[in-house]
This record gives sequence, structure tokens and C-alpha cells, in this order.
Amino acid sequence: MEVILREHVENLGRRGEIVKVADGYGRNYLLPRKLALLATEGNKKQIEREREKFEVKEADEKRVADAMAQRLTNVEIVIARKVGETEALYGSVTTVDIADALAAKGIEIERRKLQLHEPIKQLGEFDVPARLHREVTALVKVKVVAEGASAKASTAATEPQRH
Repeated sequence: MEVILREHVENLGRRGEIVKVADGYGRNYLLPRKLALLATEGNKKQIEREREKFEVKEADEKRVADAMAQRLTNVEIVIARKVGETEALYGSVTTVDIADALAAKGIEIERRKLQLHEPIKQLGEFDVPARLHREVTALVKVKVVAEGASAKASTAATEPQRH
């Protein structure tokens, strides 16, 4: 089945391209979600008319994504977590935690745009890529620290050592 893409589809093609897909993929996924149209002459003409609007929209989206990327490169977020004696985290830091920490700093970003392959399970500094646009990716600096680290150090100093 040949379809014309109405939106950019990852690993398939860009908006406006005519691509060949399996019948089931086109019929059950692309067409119902309005991501594609059947490749007929009428639809080809319609896509040509819409292409100009799409290019303007695409340029605006990229401009907004570039501005957001600029803001994200200047931000460092600190997330405190409870740790064990071996400095292993109880729990982990996920994209939801990072998105919430960014929201607290006034930067709204969808958690799905944060490209964290697996949750962070140790202390340290990490660069988490945020895919804001298919051509724009920014790195968010995330610092995971021990919760109450200064309190632990002070209580350890005042308590007598037992053998």
C-alpha cells in the first residue's frame, strides 16, 4: 500500500513523502491516526497545497525548540534521594522526576521528550538528552545527591563509635 505522510513518522519518512508500507500498518495505524493518506491523485494535490503551511509551521516549531534548547543548556537540576551505606539509591531517578524538577524551575517539558534509556540508580552528575524537535536535541544536566548528606555527616561525628 502506498501512502502520503501527513506528519513525520520516526523510521518511516518525513511529512509529504510517498512511502510504501504494509497493508495492516497503513490501515490499522497510519490512516486511523491521520498520520497518512492513501496515495491518490486528489490526495497528492491536497498535500501539495498543505506543504506551504507545513513548512511555515515546521520553521516555527524549530525556532521554539532552539530557544528551549538554549534555556536547557544553562540549567542544572539537583535531585536528592535517600541512599544506603554503599551509596546505592533507594529507588531511582526517572524522566518524571527530571520533568518535575524542571517544572519547579519554570521550564515545562514533556517527560517523553527526555531520552533516558534506563532510570538513574546512582549518585553523580548525568547529561540527559532532551529531544525537543527531530533536528534539535539539548542536554539537561542532572545532579543526583544524597538526601540529608550533611545531616548524616554531623550525626556520625557526634555519635560514639561502638565496636
